[in-house]
Amino acid sequence: MGYFEVTWALGLECTPSNDILDNLLEGEEITYCCKSIRDTAAFTNLRFIYCDSQGITGTKKEIYSIPYRSINIFSSENAGTIDLTSEIEIWVKGGHIKIHLNRQADVRYIGKLLAFYTTQ
Repeated sequence: MGYFEVTWALGLECTPSNDILDNLLEGEEITYCCKSIRDTAAFTNLRFIYCDSQGITGTKKEIYSIPYRSINIFSSENAGTIDLTSEIEIWVKGGHIKIHLNRQADVRYIGKLLAFYTTQ
């Protein structure tokens, strides 16, 4: 498997989209869900799910599923005075994921979720 690096942007907490709900396993529960203009992400009790809407109309969807057990390291960085975005970075065996969060997203809560679920 080759190395990959992706960067996503998220913000407002939201209700899960059907694209996220349709991918849940039996017994899987969403603990936090947020969105950007077109994309949606959910932290569940089992994994992190990201729905990337593509194309002009956004009807093409790519779903990323990252089980917590595959996360090697993660970091969280809160927003500053000049830098208005927070960041979550996740390293898995195959690559690196950077998630930019605007001020409406709760970076500390997301960090606590990752800490809790990656130690289970």
